Amino acid sequence: MADSSKPAPSSGPASAPAPKPQNPAMRMMGMPNFRFKLPSRNWMIFLTITGSFTAALIYDRKEKSRTQQKWCDLVAHLSKESLPVDQTRRKLTVYLSAPPGDGLRNARDHFKEYVKPILVAAALDYQVIEGRRQGDVRAALSERIRKVRRHAGESSSVVEEPSIEDVVADARQKIGVTDEPGPKGDLVIGRHTWKEYIRGLHEGWLGPLDPPPAPAAEPVDAPPSEGAEAIKASDDGTPPPENPEKTETPEKKEEKPKPSGPTPAYLAPADYSSQSLPRTLPESLDGSAPIAFPHILGFLNTPIRVWRYLNQRHLADTVGRDVAGIVLASSTRPYHDGSSSAESEFSTPNVDAGPSSSGNYEQQTLLEEEEPEWHKSVHKTDESNPDKEREWVDEVVMDPRIASRMQRYILSSDEEARSQRILEGAEYILGEERPPSVPFWKHLWINYGYGEDEATLRRKPILGNIDEE
Repeated sequence: MADSSKPAPSSGPASAPAPKPQNPAMRMMGMPNFRFKLPSRNWMIFLTITGSFTAALIYDRKEKSRTQQKWCDLVAHLSKESLPVDQTRRKLTVYLSAPPGDGLRNARDHFKEYVKPILVAAALDYQVIEGRRQGDVRAALSERIRKVRRHAGESSSVVEEPSIEDVVADARQKIGVTDEPGPKGDLVIGRHTWKEYIRGLHEGWLGPLDPPPAPAAEPVDAPPSEGAEAIKASDDGTPPPENPEKTETPEKKEEKPKPSGPTPAYLAPADYSSQSLPRTLPESLDGSAPIAFPHILGFLNTPIRVWRYLNQRHLADTVGRDVAGIVLASSTRPYHDGSSSAESEFSTPNVDAGPSSSGNYEQQTLLEEEEPEWHKSVHKTDESNPDKEREWVDEVVMDPRIASRMQRYILSSDEEARSQRILEGAEYILGEERPPSVPFWKHLWINYGYGEDEATLRRKPILGNIDEE
């Protein structure tokens, strides 16, 4: 006979296990009963995506900082060199302009993030020439070259107004202050700025010193006389005014036309070969270093922009190498001429040839990968003026006489090997020993606690027993 005192087994699903009782001490403190369990499927997806993105971002920023510190340590020994009191620091010229379809702020941020830290580490002086519109850099550079030619003694009818730079240079010359001996150079940021830089070099050295004549104004029809107005009024059948002298006529004020763009070019690329070289043109121009400035816009390009945002360490390495090369100025080479063979790399270029726009020179193809990423509005032609010159889109035209005098700063193999040793920790700034590493907890204690680093402790004076205790 079956035992009726035992409960019959339930036919439904198994009942959930009873929750684990809470610790009495935690319950008396008012703490809730936490139940640790794995997150749900949706939370796992969210945490995986956000965690992967955060880890990639932190890794990239850490490697980017290590890369930039490598190039800063490579050139930091220049800041330790002392100068005489009658010399000023070596100065570089930085050319940057607003990227196509965007504002100048992006170019400034690119300079401050990738270029400026290396210049500051080497304690070099620099001058920035900015361009907000297409053609501003070209006009500024060509005017600087024309001013150099005028000061060298070339005749010109232009009356120059003294600028702040001229006043400062004149004052330094009177008190005997000179520039630091050494090569100078130009840092050109972006493909669009590089195109204007090339145009400015050709226009400044090959173009005239005086501005071209202004285009003739179209003849304006003379206003009709009072008699003609009276006859016209009578022919229409309306009576002429009784007192024509008292008739109020709105006076048109003559307004001067405001400049709508940069200074027009003094010389067209097609006229390069017809110009003679000035006597003040040096045998070799100051070296230059084109700096990469990738910039892409558009919602559909979001995957590319995210990829670049998470791989800034590669751009920092490329830009840092070029900037370190012009800062050290230890090695230069002429720009390659694509028309010559590899065996004749150091041969004299054919200066009798005319201007080339077929991409035979290295200057014409530098940073060319940036151009397809420009905003589509830059590539559109102006329907009202289809013959309008567009410096950013038109092909780069090189004159052999200017191209053969240009040179590029590069990083020598010895400096490249030393930068690798600095990255690995085997070497440090020239003439200095690498300081010992500080643990992470000690960094926190020094920055946020009451501790002091060893350098600060060494600077503190050691006082004796002042109170004689």
